[in-house]
Amino acid sequence: MDVSQYLEIFLDETKEHLQNLNTRILELESDPENADTINEIFRAAHSLKGMAGTMGYKRMQNLTHDMENVFSEVRNGTIKVMPEMIDVLFQCLDALEEYTDNIQSSADEGTNDNEALIRQLNDILNQDAAPRGQDKAPEKQEPAAAGSAAPGGNKWDSIRLDSSQIAVIKEAQNQGKKVYGINVLVQESCILKAARAFLVFKAVEEVGEIIVSDPSAQDVEDEKFDRDFTLIVLSDAELDAVIKAAESVSEIEKATGAPLVLENNKNAETEETPEPEEPEEPEKPEQPAVQSAPKVEKPAAPAPAAQTAKTDGRKPAASKPVVNRTVRVDIEKLDALMNLVSELIIAKNSLVSTSSQEQSGGSNSSFNEQIEYLESVTTNLHESVMKVRMVPIESVVNKFPRMIRDLSKKLGKKMELYMSGEETELDRTVVDEIGDPLMHLLRNSADHGLESAEVRAQRGKPAVGSIFLDAYQDGNNVVIEVRDDGNGIDVEAVREKAIERGTITPEQAANMTDKDIIDLLFLPSFSTAKKVTDVSGRGVGLDVVKSKIESLSGEVEVKSKLGEGSTWTIRLPLTLAIIQALMVVVGDEKYAISLGSIQTLEDIPPSEIKLVQNKEVIHLRGNVIPLIRLNQVLDVESKRSEDENLIVVIVKKGDKTAGLVIDELIGQQEIVIKSLGKYVKQCKFISGATILGDGEIALILDANALI
Repeated sequence: MDVSQYLEIFLDETKEHLQNLNTRILELESDPENADTINEIFRAAHSLKGMAGTMGYKRMQNLTHDMENVFSEVRNGTIKVMPEMIDVLFQCLDALEEYTDNIQSSADEGTNDNEALIRQLNDILNQDAAPRGQDKAPEKQEPAAAGSAAPGGNKWDSIRLDSSQIAVIKEAQNQGKKVYGINVLVQESCILKAARAFLVFKAVEEVGEIIVSDPSAQDVEDEKFDRDFTLIVLSDAELDAVIKAAESVSEIEKATGAPLVLENNKNAETEETPEPEEPEEPEKPEQPAVQSAPKVEKPAAPAPAAQTAKTDGRKPAASKPVVNRTVRVDIEKLDALMNLVSELIIAKNSLVSTSSQEQSGGSNSSFNEQIEYLESVTTNLHESVMKVRMVPIESVVNKFPRMIRDLSKKLGKKMELYMSGEETELDRTVVDEIGDPLMHLLRNSADHGLESAEVRAQRGKPAVGSIFLDAYQDGNNVVIEVRDDGNGIDVEAVREKAIERGTITPEQAANMTDKDIIDLLFLPSFSTAKKVTDVSGRGVGLDVVKSKIESLSGEVEVKSKLGEGSTWTIRLPLTLAIIQALMVVVGDEKYAISLGSIQTLEDIPPSEIKLVQNKEVIHLRGNVIPLIRLNQVLDVESKRSEDENLIVVIVKKGDKTAGLVIDELIGQQEIVIKSLGKYVKQCKFISGATILGDGEIALILDANALI
């Protein structure tokens, strides 16, 4: 069965379970006795094991199986949670993430068995547990021993065999093949028994051929069995290999078996007595019977079926899962969407009806009413779709506590991460992109921001440094702040480094404000670290943050106070798909400017324009605002004469403001952003294009890039 169709679901759910495990194991580190946390970790590991087994990822299944074993003993109180165990468990999560990344890129888990980690997990199980291990060993071997030692008492000896099945078994034994009876017992807690049975069929068929199933294949598929089912298997392999194949499936409690002896089966004897010589005589005709005997069909599992590494022959492009294409949606949002679509259909029908009335001489007012109704419905529909696209940033920020914990150990600094606003929602496309910038800022705070324990003690600060990650909605934007109570940015050190690197001259440095100096940190390959480590020092980080945030039509700014800490603020639009924009005209061309960055519109007489350092500025309500003539930036000829008043759009980016000089205002409009595509080399200040109601194209100006 092809399971490539389930890969996207598998990857989404695996990432959720891994994130849950990361969070819970961190909680367990601070509260080792918390039974709820231990149970949650056990359940997550159990689910991961079942999913990996179902998809046929054996290495992933083996590792999660051993993790589950450890937590089973922790849950039973046999093993206590120790710091060393936490470290091993986090290494296991890293290994599982590596498997997940491999599956995401190639639909195959790779070849790393992680034997060292499995050994460490088994060491945890074995220390302080020798008596428990000795008790369990006979328990596992006991059923197998009983199965082989009690002839006539085995379930496969009571299966009713018809003459063709007996003929196949006899012919196979005559050819030197081995025929085994196997009984498989499913765990009592198993929910999808039919799915597990399917996987057992598949696993056993890799080492042999199933001749008979009791109950029948159809009954197994319909879950018409209690907890066990019996197979008669023809194989070249040893009995242990067949039993091991059956037991390799998740949620199988045990499998027992023995070589099949037809004489022990009374049903077989009664079937055979009417024609004792039949199988012997037509030796040649019976030969195909081994091939064409009633072969047990695998039950069609209701859950995704196992797919092993044998599927390497699949087409790479087709099997590679598409990443981040799913959004989990509240059913109420879908209900609202469905209602609005219904309203849209009603509006369409009304327009069709009104149109036919118009042609027969009806009034124009009813048509205008229908247009207004349609406009109302489409606006609500847009808002509803936007809500469906919105996801909490929780999915991104949840991985950071683990990262801070690892950095704390690596850097030898005590630190704690405090987060708020994880429920703040952003467009899915934005959420997928902000993970890396936030990670860079947090690493920067941990390495550059927080001081060592000795320095903090001298300054009278708490021994444990604090890093804060706060998210909240502000109008049509989402603001994410990363702050710390560390040293803050040493402006003089940055100034000296910039002069040393030749980025600025001493004369320029003398005239630059502290904010201008701090902005130098966003330059590529600029770093104030004394030495390069695997955490920082290469100058790669803040420039990535700035370019990534600006590519999302956002902005980033920093405020710092030496000795007290720094605050990095990221401001992002709620959505990248549809925005409210001000439509303007420059020359003969139409442009759109996002309303989110516009402060006011001003009518400025030419006499109020002044020159400062040879640049045009205006004095507006106590602020000096530089002017940017869009006709010069866009290289188009202005239609306004020089003595006419200027129409100025005041835009703001962080603390900076500027006035964009335009020729004409059209008005506010809701626009759909269309990418210009990778084949068009974009100007930095053009963020996309939109199609207007009359079919004309208007370019969208990025005010952030113009200021």
